[in-house]
Amino acid sequence: MLKKDWSRFWKGFWQLADPKIWIASTVPMAVGAALAYGIEGRFSLYWFLWSMIGVYLIEIGKNAINEFVDYESGVDRYVTPDKRTPFSGGKKVIVDGLLSVSEVKVIALVTMALAGFIGVYIVLYREPSVLWLGAAGFILSIIYSLPPFKLCYRGLGEITVGLTFGPLVLCGTYLVQAHQISLEAVTASLIIGFLIANVLLINQFPDYEADLRGNKRNWVVRLGKERATFLYFALFAAAFVTTPALAYISGNPLFLLTLGLYPIANNAVKIAKTYYNDIPNLIKANAKTVQIYQLTGVTLIIGAIFNKFLQ
Repeated sequence: MLKKDWSRFWKGFWQLADPKIWIASTVPMAVGAALAYGIEGRFSLYWFLWSMIGVYLIEIGKNAINEFVDYESGVDRYVTPDKRTPFSGGKKVIVDGLLSVSEVKVIALVTMALAGFIGVYIVLYREPSVLWLGAAGFILSIIYSLPPFKLCYRGLGEITVGLTFGPLVLCGTYLVQAHQISLEAVTASLIIGFLIANVLLINQFPDYEADLRGNKRNWVVRLGKERATFLYFALFAAAFVTTPALAYISGNPLFLLTLGLYPIANNAVKIAKTYYNDIPNLIKANAKTVQIYQLTGVTLIIGAIFNKFLQ
């Protein structure tokens, strides 16, 4: 019986942790480290790995907080089977009976505490000034869902995600590596921030009815699905407009490789505008948005590494 219960918990934990979505934080960390190497000539694998572990623990803790809050608010329970997709509806560990609410709360507490200890270690033994960026990201990941703040319920979730995975994670990683922050890092972080906010935005479309019923007032709920597609386009446009600025500031034309992703983004927007009420077809836009985010990370990393040889 104990073995069976442990198996259930372990399965639930990994479904909650959802390592496949850690790409959201891996991209800005990898870009930040690559920029630190390409611009400053500095890279420490040891401190990069500690940074990754700390951020991944925060991701798990954030997932756990979001899971029990969405369950208790009713949002996850309001998602009908036809609206469940790999990109939306939470981690489903409570509604599927894999973990109890109390178990999810314990996971949130433990992972956040461990992340905090790692953050203190990095501050004390590597880079004291990263304290403020790390503390901001740590706090935002908690109040993103947790009452009374519930940022994602008040139309601040998209901004929070863009700020956290863009400027805070990327510039924080750069700072840990290089002991300073460059204008190139800040500019690249804006590109990443716009794109990860767009990943969240398009993933909210399948949850529209459940979020509306649960009073989760994100921007898809506030604007309605049709008008939210214009915001979806605007975030892509912001990322592509910022890209030439990064190339100009750095003097590195390789950063313009990101503009080659425009046709994929254009296709994703067309799909969203056509199928915002047709979930089976809309998820093609979800997948393309994630793909653009990942490939943007790759192109920025290539540009950053070759920057070392262009100096």
